[in-house]
Amino acid sequence: MDKAVTLQLLSDAKRAHMNWVQRAQLLIDGLPIDKDAIPLSCSDCEFGQWLYREGEKITALGNIPYIGDIEKVHFDLHDHYMKIFRIYFADDNRSFLSKLLNSKKKISDQGKEMAKEYFSMLQATSEELLTLIGKLERRLRAIPESTFNVCENTIEAGM
Repeated sequence: MDKAVTLQLLSDAKRAHMNWVQRAQLLIDGLPIDKDAIPLSCSDCEFGQWLYREGEKITALGNIPYIGDIEKVHFDLHDHYMKIFRIYFADDNRSFLSKLLNSKKKISDQGKEMAKEYFSMLQATSEELLTLIGKLERRLRAIPESTFNVCENTIEAGM
């Protein structure tokens, strides 16, 4: 486990998270977004993949309290998005031809307002997640490189 690589992977995951939120914003703004462009599951998005792969390795460094908090907030984030997803993509009563031609579901004004409210919650949760990621980055920068090397040897010996 290399410190520089670990920090770079965390930075990449953070960027992927921000892109995910931006795609949700585009959906709210009325731009056509494929429903698969914004993964629903915590483990399917790029940040979640980082969390369940690299985040687990970081816990092996010891005394890193943020991973559990990050996981919880990340789950909450996807929960907020699920509510938006249901408004925009939940199966509706469109005709077979309409679905076949992939015509966009009509969203009521009330639905759009609810989606905006859910997105506000999503944004607040995203800010909380970014704050935790910042704390994790600072903690990782403070850890000596030698700790990463010892951790890497421990992980390799356990495999």
